Formats: sequence, structure tokens, C-alpha cells
Amino acid sequence: MERRAEQVEGADAPKGTVTQRAIERIKSMIREGVLQPGQRLPTERDLAAQLNISRSSMREAVRALTVLGILEARHGSGVYVTRLGAGDLFETFGAVADLSSGPQLLELLEVRRVLESTATGIAAARIDAGQLAEVGRHLEAMRASDDPEEILAHDLAFHRTIAAAAGNESMAAILEGLSSRTFRARVWRGYQEEGAFERTVLEHTRIYRTLVDRDPDAARAAASVHVAEVEGWLRRQLGGDHRGAAAISGAPR
Repeated sequence: MERRAEQVEGADAPKGTVTQRAIERIKSMIREGVLQPGQRLPTERDLAAQLNISRSSMREAVRALTVLGILEARHGSGVYVTRLGAGDLFETFGAVADLSSGPQLLELLEVRRVLESTATGIAAARIDAGQLAEVGRHLEAMRASDDPEEILAHDLAFHRTIAAAAGNESMAAILEGLSSRTFRARVWRGYQEEGAFERTVLEHTRIYRTLVDRDPDAARAAASVHVAEVEGWLRRQLGGDHRGAAAISGAPR
């Protein structure tokens, strides 16, 4: 069977191409419902025979899809389709955000600016009294504290509550992942050195007021300006000395 599959793949088909084709076939099976979230995949031998490829190419395809979080290998049990819930988005984007540095972080901040402004605009129309009160409590806690770690915790909770109020779990999960605590800690440390706490608290206050006013357009604008300020801080750091660049990369200072 292995030899026949190798012959079918053909001598002129690069192994990477065959593996990529297998990846697309498995993804298609998931999209079409042939493989359901949480379902165990057929054995490597059976699935390779079904797709008419070699077991080695199938193994590489499964490995790649596992790295992407689409499949999950369970020791002693087999390979399963993940549940593909919002939590998977959080883990994927969180890993990317935590491991990124320099210009790539700027790209991620641009993505976050688009999603953050969208989520905040939606939240302005949907937020309930309890959620609004929670956002207000985190804002007051930020104003009252001079501890960067405490401010950071309330900053994260402030935006998390707003994203949840938008009512879109997938968007909230992506934002949670992009809002890397590691990166935000570096931002807060930089703000502390620049004496910029008051400015960023003012930005959060503006966001909160748009929610109180239930003004989606103003909410989108306030959130976009807030993330744009973080982008500006990062650009200044990247354009500065080696010490600033090391801080963004997470290197010891």
C-alpha cells in the first residue's frame, strides 16, 4: 500500500506539494462535516489510503495541522479534530503576540486597532448596566493606583469587559490573544518612564464616556486613537536606541 501511494504521488510531485494537498483535503473534510469537531481521525494508514498518498506525507500533514491547532494529538488515544472554539483563537494569537517583536508587533497592533475599535463601537450599542459598571470600576482602579502591575491588570480587564459586551466570542478571543500581557507590561513600563500614565488614563476615560453615552461612532474613534497612541509609542522605541529596541524584544535591560 505504501509503495502504491508513493507511485500515485508521482516522481514529479514535490513532497511539500503532496503534503500541502493532504492538508487542504483534511481541512475540506472538516469544513464539509465529514470530520466533526472532537472526532477522532481514522488511523494514519487508513487516512493515507483514503486520500491516496503515502503515510509519510500524511504524517507531515497531520503534524502541520496539529501545530496550527486544527488537530490535537492525544497520547495513547490518537489524533482528534479540535473543538475549534474561541479559546483556540486566543491561544493561537496569544502565542504570536508573545513571541513577536519589532515591526511584526506594529502589524499586530494595526490588527488590534481595527478589531478594538470595532468591538468598542458594537459594545456602545449593546453593553448592559452591569458591564458598564464593571468598566467604570476598572477605570477608577487605574486612576487610584500608582502600581504598574495593578494598573496593567485593570487595563486588561477594562478592555476584556468591553470586548465581552460586544457579544462576539471569536472577536473577543482574538483581541484577548493580541492583548499580550507581556507586551502590555513593556508598554506600561515605557509609559512610566515617560510620565505618560495620565495621558493613557485620559484615553480610557474617553472610551468609557462614549459607552455611557451609547455612541458607537465616538466609541470606535476613541478606541482607535487609544491603540494608535500605543503604536506611536512602539514606533518611537523602535526608532530609538538599542536599549529601547531590546525592551520591545523582551531582552534583559
